[in-house]
Amino acid sequence: MRIIGNLLWWLFGGLEAAIGYFTGSLAMAITIIGIPVALQAFKIGLLCLWPFGAEVRDTNSPTGCIRIPLNIIWIVFGGLWAWLTHIFFGILLFITIIGIPFARQHFKMAGLSLAPFGKEVELHI
Repeated sequence: MRIIGNLLWWLFGGLEAAIGYFTGSLAMAITIIGIPVALQAFKIGLLCLWPFGAEVRDTNSPTGCIRIPLNIIWIVFGGLWAWLTHIFFGILLFITIIGIPFARQHFKMAGLSLAPFGKEVELHI
């Protein structure tokens, strides 16, 4: 069922969203200072590429208190817009009965796109 869900996801816009996140990640990786942001955008792109069967969880990395300022910078410079986009499409899909599984994936991506530092994506392919 995961494969069918992911194929339908790709067909109806998930592939384009993943390409958008990967393109943004590449643009940020060109600058030296944007590499941490590029890694987080790439992480969200992976989740956009394979949302059914993926799991988002907190990391156990010893980054300490740097997560909070990085997440605040992320929110100010684009994370809020990505979050609003995923929430909007999640609500829009949740209205239809058949779109509820896709809405749940948008809500999962909304949580990651609001504060990606300190979280990891595990893909179960």
